[in-house]
Amino acid sequence: MADRDSLPLSMEVRARLAELELELSEGDITQKGYEKKRSKLLQAYLPHTHGAERRVPVTPSSSSSSSSRYQRRRSTGSRDERYRSDVHSEAVQAALERHGERKMAVLLPSKRRSLIGQTSMDTYTPPDSSSGSDAEGSLGRAGGVNVDSWINRALHGSPSTSSSSSSHSNSSVNAARLAETSMHSYGIGPMSHLSLKRRGLREMGVSTDNGFVIRHSTDYHSDRPWSSLDSEDSLSAPPDITSYTPDPAPFSVQRPQVAIITKAPPKYGNAELMETGDGVPVSSRVSAKIQQLVNTLKRPKRKPLREFFVEDFEELLEAVQQPDPSLPHPEGVESTVIQGDELDRIKNCPASLEAALLRWGAIAPKAPCLTTTHGSAKQPYTLTYGKLWSRSLKLAYNLLHKLGSKQEPILHPGDRVALVYPNNDPAAFMVAFYGCLLAEVVPVPIEVPLTKKDAGSQQIGFLLGSCGVAVALTSDACHKGLLKNTSGDIMQFKGWPKLLWVLSDSRHLSKPPREYFPLIKDANNDTAYIEYKTCKDGSVLGITVTRMAMFTHCQTLTQTCGYTEAETIVNVLDFKKGIGLWHSVQTSVFNMLHVVSVPYALMKVNPLSWIQNIGKCKAKVACVKSRDLHWALMAHRDQTDTNMSSLRMLLIADGSNPWSISSCDAFLNVFQSMGLKSEVICPCAGSPEALTVAVRRPQESGCKPAGRGVLSMTNLSHGVIRVDTGEKLSVLTLQDVGTAMPGAMVCVIKPEGVPQVCKTDEIGEICVSSVATGMSYYGLMGMSKNTFEVSPVSSDGGLVTDCVFVRSGLLGFVGPCGMVFVSGSLEGLMQVGGRKHNADDIIATALAVEPMKFIYRGRTVVFSVTVLYDERIVLVAEQRPDSTEEESYQWMSRVLQAIDGIHQVGVYCLALVPANTLPKTPLGGIHLSETKQLFLEGALHPCSILMCPHSCITNLPKPRQKQPEVGPASVMVGNLVAGKRMAQASGRDLSNIDDNEQFLFLSEVLQWRAQTTPDHILYTLINSRGAVGSSLTCIQLHKKAEKIATLLYERGQLRDGDHVALVYPPGLDLIAAFYGCLYAGCIPITVRPPHPQNISTTLPTVKMILEVSRSVCAMTTQAISKLLKSKDASVAVDFKSWPLILETDDLPKRRCPLLYKPCDPDSLAYLDFSVSTTGMLAGVKMSHSGTSALCRSIKLQCELYPSREVAVCLDPYCGLGFVLWCLCSVYAGQQSVLISPMDLEVNPALWLQSVSHFKVRDTFCSYSVMELCTRSLSSLTDSLKARGMDLTRVRSCVVVAEERPRVSLTQSFCKLFKDVGLHPRAVSTAFGCRVNLAVCLQGTSGPDPTTVYVDMRALRHDRVRLVERGSPHSLPLMESGKVLPGVRIIIANPETKGPIGDSHLGEIWVHSPQSACGYFTVLGEENVRSDHFGARLSFGDTQTVWARTGYLGFLRRTDLTDANGERHDALYVVGALDEVMELRGMKYHPIDIEMSIIRAHRNITECAVFTWTNLLVVVVELDGSEQEALDLVPMVTNVVLEEHYLIVGVVVVVDTGVIPINSRGEKQRMHLRDGFLADQLDPIYVAYNM
Repeated sequence: MADRDSLPLSMEVRARLAELELELSEGDITQKGYEKKRSKLLQAYLPHTHGAERRVPVTPSSSSSSSSRYQRRRSTGSRDERYRSDVHSEAVQAALERHGERKMAVLLPSKRRSLIGQTSMDTYTPPDSSSGSDAEGSLGRAGGVNVDSWINRALHGSPSTSSSSSSHSNSSVNAARLAETSMHSYGIGPMSHLSLKRRGLREMGVSTDNGFVIRHSTDYHSDRPWSSLDSEDSLSAPPDITSYTPDPAPFSVQRPQVAIITKAPPKYGNAELMETGDGVPVSSRVSAKIQQLVNTLKRPKRKPLREFFVEDFEELLEAVQQPDPSLPHPEGVESTVIQGDELDRIKNCPASLEAALLRWGAIAPKAPCLTTTHGSAKQPYTLTYGKLWSRSLKLAYNLLHKLGSKQEPILHPGDRVALVYPNNDPAAFMVAFYGCLLAEVVPVPIEVPLTKKDAGSQQIGFLLGSCGVAVALTSDACHKGLLKNTSGDIMQFKGWPKLLWVLSDSRHLSKPPREYFPLIKDANNDTAYIEYKTCKDGSVLGITVTRMAMFTHCQTLTQTCGYTEAETIVNVLDFKKGIGLWHSVQTSVFNMLHVVSVPYALMKVNPLSWIQNIGKCKAKVACVKSRDLHWALMAHRDQTDTNMSSLRMLLIADGSNPWSISSCDAFLNVFQSMGLKSEVICPCAGSPEALTVAVRRPQESGCKPAGRGVLSMTNLSHGVIRVDTGEKLSVLTLQDVGTAMPGAMVCVIKPEGVPQVCKTDEIGEICVSSVATGMSYYGLMGMSKNTFEVSPVSSDGGLVTDCVFVRSGLLGFVGPCGMVFVSGSLEGLMQVGGRKHNADDIIATALAVEPMKFIYRGRTVVFSVTVLYDERIVLVAEQRPDSTEEESYQWMSRVLQAIDGIHQVGVYCLALVPANTLPKTPLGGIHLSETKQLFLEGALHPCSILMCPHSCITNLPKPRQKQPEVGPASVMVGNLVAGKRMAQASGRDLSNIDDNEQFLFLSEVLQWRAQTTPDHILYTLINSRGAVGSSLTCIQLHKKAEKIATLLYERGQLRDGDHVALVYPPGLDLIAAFYGCLYAGCIPITVRPPHPQNISTTLPTVKMILEVSRSVCAMTTQAISKLLKSKDASVAVDFKSWPLILETDDLPKRRCPLLYKPCDPDSLAYLDFSVSTTGMLAGVKMSHSGTSALCRSIKLQCELYPSREVAVCLDPYCGLGFVLWCLCSVYAGQQSVLISPMDLEVNPALWLQSVSHFKVRDTFCSYSVMELCTRSLSSLTDSLKARGMDLTRVRSCVVVAEERPRVSLTQSFCKLFKDVGLHPRAVSTAFGCRVNLAVCLQGTSGPDPTTVYVDMRALRHDRVRLVERGSPHSLPLMESGKVLPGVRIIIANPETKGPIGDSHLGEIWVHSPQSACGYFTVLGEENVRSDHFGARLSFGDTQTVWARTGYLGFLRRTDLTDANGERHDALYVVGALDEVMELRGMKYHPIDIEMSIIRAHRNITECAVFTWTNLLVVVVELDGSEQEALDLVPMVTNVVLEEHYLIVGVVVVVDTGVIPINSRGEKQRMHLRDGFLADQLDPIYVAYNM
């Protein structure tokens, strides 16, 4: 401070120093960073020290300065050299160096050991081909190009992040590393300061009681691998640190987050107890990673939303499409049309290609036409012009006269014929091509189908079918290699038409008669051939080329390239299409050239073979790609016999690729000493539609140098040309591809919209007007008109010229002197956030990041997928077999940094797959569209994946911020003024009194029935075989209850009001024990018995319920008593700690002398313990009057009488299931047919068979029972119907649930069992909760249940907006039954407690005599739940006492009428209030997100979502192999983004059955969260989205 105060500093510098000190004190900056920035600010004010050594930055030399660099770069590796650029590599390394100090924190995923230990070596095939493009492969040799030594030192000397790849062995090391790593946020926008406050357990919503972590109580049916009594460390939730708050600072600085560790934390198990930045304990490795991920997220500053619901669809599009006026825009003048040279007339020019072939075949029959080179074991084969003529003539004759019969020939002139020839047999292809021309049939050259699942083979078949191809020509050798069926015929390929395969070898053809001579016509507008093209989306189009266009094209190439007779050219390109076809098959015959063809297979063995043939044959021209130049550089070993002085033109076929310039420079630099002249390198550009667009002439280089331009990539992404300096990182060097072709015109138009010509400094699509272009897309007139008939217009709308142009699909501009520059292609263009990026540029940057170490032969592909109304970049690469997981993720993190630094764009997904697993093109490259399709279908099977949605998704809706709440009175007045009805409804009155309703207690009702109808059967229990196991009449139940009461009095010595736990399996003993407790005056608590197969997990839960309920005695069967005394049980719970256990198998023979009669109807009848979906165990107190009122209400609603039979398939331990199982039959007198849900696991048809057998009209079940029947009996309905199952008598099938009705499951159930007589209107849902066990129940009278469709987006804002079925974002909601008699419902705001209108979503409040009295024990949240049973409205009817259900819903008045003749009010339950996730200021229900995720992939069987520190965590169950686990990560992330506008933070893939589900079929999400954070799930894979 002293030195600062003594200096004459400006106010701005002083303010900046104060801010730095504040950042240091808050931990936003390290001490080293503080000192560095402080010294930089004070440098201008301090005196300089003389003699101090000054550092000079190292400037890399030019890429073409010396040949020694290329000698050093030849090493043992290989990559795709189309994208190699030394300048760009240095720029990438420099960009990475900038990230050296603020290293990006990439969280390694957690993998199961089985995944880590498995190797994919079985998928590694011998390397045969590789490339990153559709038509190229890189060399299958050991060799590569390394970066300079100074870059290597800087690169490998940078700190690297090391993490564990195992989820078990190194978790503590990983956690420690995560705590100590300096954090750097990778994303959009500045990093705001994240602060954490230490909170106690009670402040976190967690409390303890008697040593128990009381929020961790689990359902006692659960058999999960984690305990319900975890330590409290796993529950400590950091506060919401990712909420969006405005930053008052006028500017922001990126600040790395540093966690300062003062002492070594203690270890717990295999994970260390981590602490966040301010001391909040985070237990386990997983939670530490989550905390690190949270700290890396950035919070964009967004304006607050209005409080009311707004449509966010327009907001999403606005973020994508709205242009920024400050962005670069073209400023030049309007470009003009460039005219090529005049097409010269050639002396003695043949009238067509057929005429040229006839001339050379007659004049020079022995002149060599084509020489096919092979390996050393095979001599080259030479095809002369005489042989070419005779064989083509022979083939033409056979095609027209020997296929079919004379009366009905198969081929006619103009028909299409497929040419199927391998790449190593150009002679056979050439014969077939000219044979088709002579026969006047149209050849369609295609690739050889090697397997049934070739990449793109099906689309090729669609092209053949659309062209009407019925005949395929092939060679004998190729025919033998095709797949054949058992009968020896060629196998029918998928999507292909039925073809007649014809062998074109001479020995298989008939000799034509002497008088046969084809008609040689002049070039006309008939179709000559069809060339196929694979589009970006994988579809295949056929471009028709007329005979006149083909002939004129040969003339233009002859004039441009200066071809003369008998010249020799060497061709390495594919001769079936493109430049290889145009030069080596067509123009060669036009000029009687000698073509030396070097096949792709030979190039892989001997990359110098094409150069050797140049010297051997004194070739004048060579047609190659930049890939071939690179291969020659890799294989060159100071060969002295290489001579390239004869070469006058080295045609670079992919000169349109901007990254080919480096290969050209490097090749010239090395081979210039061997006779190669600089002026012979001639890049060219072409496309299937426009044929040859431009070629750099060899003779032009002497008078004017080749054009080059260093352009800014940032401006290019906006479509603007700006010259830059090569010293900057994000630059692109382009070379010209020559000028317009002779007789052609070239212009540049806007790629989208009206074909308006571009400005001189604007990138556009290059168009060509010439006779020598394609004619149309075969059979697609609309697309053809848009591509082949373009009329450019000026800015004022007038036509630029009367000529029609053809779109080339190439992007570029016309530079000085009419030189054409190409910057990319439309097929590789990706528009992200309004900016356009070329896929080749992204690949070049990725390969410049240590490519030799990770990428297998440079096999990388980049494409875009549409997510949330914008394109997102996906990069897929094959990694080397010896790459470790840690190295892979380090490489991926560096790729993210490099692409962000060079291109200023984020990568949405990086995926690494094993070597040789991506779909290939015929020449070994990666098939782009097939790879993209595999990614979209979730079938890519990556071995490493990194999703970065936080940094890429910038068009999310603005977070909704809380506004000051409007008072409840204002809401009510506003609704009345707007004419909206207040949301309230009520059931019918309880007025009629039956005989049994004169009794206030159930025990009195049972005694009365035992006296009046002693032999009436109340209960019938069905065993697992479907037979009647046992039954109870009124008198039997009464007597058994008396004996149990005697047992309690005599053996238990119990007093009135003692609590007794009933630990019984579902059956009649449970019912008798319950009434025995009532007879004895005890308070019964039904408890699910422990599971024998999982006693260590379920027994502690039973013990906890007994302790919490303060039970002094436990009644059970002898079998369960033995289970409690077993050794396995003693390990979990000491038997001595149990209270008194009474076995009811042997009861006292004498009855109780005096039965207990309660003195007060409001006294306690029983306790109902249940576990909510949020994991809270609660016991509610049910009074005698409330129990009687509940039974009476159900009796009236369902019209239950002693003559009725009801089937119940429910768990009898809590809620409405217990009431229907034990209470209703005694009160109403109906016979209940009881089916245990546990027996359905053995016999899934047991429930429905019992309903059919007993001719039951009313039945009750749970969603778990319904789902089990739907899943297990889906294929057995016919056999069930044959065995006599009949459900036509069922009038009501009620699903008892404490959740939103499952519409899809209900519909599937109704549709499945419709064939056995189940009517869809009979199926409905009941709704009950802890405070009121039965609120709604459909019953037998009244209107049918209704289903409405609401806008899911409106629900996020607590608004209800009805939409039509099938509308976007529509959510079906089914009515939860009719309101029970005596029940009143109102919808209230859960925060203000004021009544709301029926257009709002609110909490369901209930007022009825059957509500519970209160909580006996609430584990964890006594204070929060205190008003659940005594709530009052804050406005309106403030006197009525309501019970809060804790569920959100809404009421809708329908047009239907109820039994009273009034309009029916339907209640729709949306979800539990405790489960609502508030993210980005909006409210989400887990079930909505989970339904979307289940639909995302076929291998997802179940899923659950929850939040942790405001981070969305998704757990999915995988039904498939573990190698498919990583496929689910992008599918889950995409679907949640698309449908819910949320970013998934963590994706956890687990085995089936891991997600805990309670007995009612409800997911226990909080138990799952606790197990995840305690690292107890044993996940297959855990992915952390960045």
